[in-house]
Amino acid sequence: MASVNNKLAFLNQAPPANYVAGLGRGASGFTTRSDIGPAREGPSQDTINAARAKRGEGPESGDGPGQEEDADANQDPENETGLFAGTVYERDDEEADRIWQSVDDNMDARRRKQREAREKAELEKYRAERPKIQAQFADLKRGLSAVSDEEWATLPEAGNLTGKRRKAAAARAGNDRTYAVPDSVLIGNRDRTATESSLSAEQMEDGTATAMGTTTSLTEIGEARNKIFSHKLDQAGSSSRADGTASSLGTSSTIDPKGYLTDLSSVNVKSSTEIGDIKKARSLLDSVIKTNPKHAPGWIAAARLEEVAGKMAIARKVIAQGCENCKMSEDVWLESARLNTRDNAKVVLARAIAAGLTTSVKIWLKAAELETDTNSKKRVIRKSLEYIPNSIKLWKELVNLEESHEDARILLSGAVAAVPGSVDLWLALARLSSPQEAQSVLNKARQTLPSSHEIWIAAARLVEQTSNDEGKAADETQANLDRTMATAVKRLQKAGAVLNREQWLKEAERVEREGSPATCAAIVKATIALDVEEEDRRTVWVEDAQACVERGCIETARAILAYTLREFPDRQSIWRLAVDIEKKHGTPQSLEGLLERAVTMCPKAEVLWLIYAKEKWQGAGDVAAARQVLIRAFDKNMGSEEISLAAAKLESENGQKQAAGLLLQRARQEVNTPRVWLKSAVFERNDRRTTEALELVREALKRFPTFWKLHIMHAQLLEAVTPPGEDGAHFRAAREALTAGLKACPTSAVLWINASRLEERAGLAIRARALLEKARLKESEDKDVLWHEAACVEERSGNAPQAKALIARGLQEHPKSGLLWAASIWLEPRAARRTRSADALNKTGDDARVIASVARMFWNERKTEQARKWFERATKANADWGDGWAWWAKFEAQHGTDDSRRAVRERCIRAEPHHGEQWQLALKDPKHPNRRTEEVLDVVSAALVVTT
Repeated sequence: MASVNNKLAFLNQAPPANYVAGLGRGASGFTTRSDIGPAREGPSQDTINAARAKRGEGPESGDGPGQEEDADANQDPENETGLFAGTVYERDDEEADRIWQSVDDNMDARRRKQREAREKAELEKYRAERPKIQAQFADLKRGLSAVSDEEWATLPEAGNLTGKRRKAAAARAGNDRTYAVPDSVLIGNRDRTATESSLSAEQMEDGTATAMGTTTSLTEIGEARNKIFSHKLDQAGSSSRADGTASSLGTSSTIDPKGYLTDLSSVNVKSSTEIGDIKKARSLLDSVIKTNPKHAPGWIAAARLEEVAGKMAIARKVIAQGCENCKMSEDVWLESARLNTRDNAKVVLARAIAAGLTTSVKIWLKAAELETDTNSKKRVIRKSLEYIPNSIKLWKELVNLEESHEDARILLSGAVAAVPGSVDLWLALARLSSPQEAQSVLNKARQTLPSSHEIWIAAARLVEQTSNDEGKAADETQANLDRTMATAVKRLQKAGAVLNREQWLKEAERVEREGSPATCAAIVKATIALDVEEEDRRTVWVEDAQACVERGCIETARAILAYTLREFPDRQSIWRLAVDIEKKHGTPQSLEGLLERAVTMCPKAEVLWLIYAKEKWQGAGDVAAARQVLIRAFDKNMGSEEISLAAAKLESENGQKQAAGLLLQRARQEVNTPRVWLKSAVFERNDRRTTEALELVREALKRFPTFWKLHIMHAQLLEAVTPPGEDGAHFRAAREALTAGLKACPTSAVLWINASRLEERAGLAIRARALLEKARLKESEDKDVLWHEAACVEERSGNAPQAKALIARGLQEHPKSGLLWAASIWLEPRAARRTRSADALNKTGDDARVIASVARMFWNERKTEQARKWFERATKANADWGDGWAWWAKFEAQHGTDDSRRAVRERCIRAEPHHGEQWQLALKDPKHPNRRTEEVLDVVSAALVVTT
């Protein structure tokens, strides 16, 4: 009994067979360390399935054919998904995985050769047992090479044979039979495409039964169509109304009976996306105006939304509600007037004024704008001035409506009395008054507005106009204007209205554009020295003058330079700038007066004397006056090389050869410079006295052995004097002269190039290359010119790749040489020239040669407008480069008009270029001396060859 009543007695009893602790609560899915070793065998599968079935986790019996196995039953023991799924993957684990991966890779690499050999053998064995179809027919394909063309042509088509075999087989099988088609099939096919043109009795009623069993009402369809059509008509009428009113407001709508279909076609059909956006915006704006009914922008936005949606009636209704809620907002009333017709808008604006917006200038101006005749507009604006007498806009609008100057002047008198602080009204009154009355008006304005510089400027302009009408002298007028503007600056500074120098210059430019140059000069004289340090005045004033010239304000620039020259009368650079401006924009008389003052103030400035003489000679055509100018210049500048040569040139080109020779002889004695000796030899050569020229050059070489131009001319004269023979005596004499010159001037690149070209003319291209190679080893001045000449030698010899290689080597030493970059563009293939030109522009900037090459490239591509722009840009980059002008003239001769050709020629003559390879060859041609600029332009443009 004790054992029976003891609840823990089962602990001492033996467990039942196949008992597993915790199996009933699902604790049988793991093993412990104590289970490993001599532990007893676990429960069988049947026992586990029975326990699971008791818990409702699976079937009661063992595995059957339809049972699902546990997902973790066959799990890989090395897979950590179940066991270590929640652990952290640390750095030690990563290192261990990396080590094991390296071990696996090493073991795989050790067995790779054996594995690949084994797989290859297995593949070969498999292909031998089961070859591909193409491998089975490989021998037959090789045999097809022996088939002749006739055998190929006699081969039958595969489809024909197949069809024949199929028909033959069907005939042998006895399947060639025919069957009779029933009449019902024929009748059904006949009625399938037939059209019924009559209705039955049932169909004549309102409803029509369809094939699906539903009923379609033709009457309802017609009514719906009429509704849609009427809606479209209303919509078109509201959008295209000329002077009718909206039908939603109860008035009639006017529609053009001839053009309503066109209006219907112009109606925009909203997409589903736009309709959705409009709905969203409508809900948002509805929330805005309901939350804050006094918010005027919300009502305006809501009305414009309905306008965009095409519902003008709703838009007018919304904006009318906005006017009721925001009576003091002028924007809401203006929007309502805009959305309504002209007559309704007048009513709306009248309601706005009645609501209290009597001081709104915009309302009154809009009301005047809605009126059709001028008298009604005047009446509205006069009514508005009763409420807003100090509105400048209203006064201006009323004055502009007056057609009579006298009535406008009377109105302006009342305007300045009502608004005395308006400068514009005072100035307008002064413009409409007579000169005497205008003077009194401006005096009153200066008393009323002492801080207004516009009134002082207007007074000065009035003085200038009056003086011009009365015929007063320019000096007297300018003196009065100077006093007026000086007083104006003092009064304004006292009143506290201080303008800086830049603002005064802008006013001077404005006055110049309005046609008052004397007032402009007075403003500049009175204000140019403001806010400028003593030591910076000359630099700042010259920069201001150049900036005014760039903006096209020539009178302002003249006034600035005139004041600057009064302060710095001995500055040659300032006089030269003033002369250039006067030469381009002035008259011959003004230029002559300026030059006379310039040479008087700067008597030692040779350039000014030469410009003065040239203007007398070529500009005015007065040779005697030019000769007098040069005599004066020589008296002021004894021993001047430039003046002596200019005097000789003047006499030579005007046929006074003997006088020119005497002047040069005197210059050789008094001046004795290498340039004088060179010009003397050139004069003798041009006069066909080659022997005398040669003697002068030899004498000059004794005096100046290092002047390279003399050596070049010596070689040219020897080549011309020595008679050519079979042994090339003239080449040998010139070669000896150039060799002596190279010893005396080893750094002259031009001398080396002349020696190379001499050898090339003699047919010795190898010696020409050697000379240029030797020249590049010297410390010459312009090595890029030597590289370019070497490339030209190779190109003339037909060796374009070597020329390209030389240009590339030259660019390595001179990466910013425009000469080499321009040559490299034309050595590239046509497809690569655009990229090469872009690189050249990036490296060289505004080099005229590169820009001209780009223009020529556009020329080849038939892009004439772009080519013309780039040619103009090239001449602006370097106006002294004559080859650029010649290329542009050649382009205009092919693609331009008479005006464009004439414009290029005139601009080239004004520029007077002196440099350029082809230009100098034509300019200094001994056979054609003293060529003019236009003649050289024609010769060079004709000699240029267009590269494709």
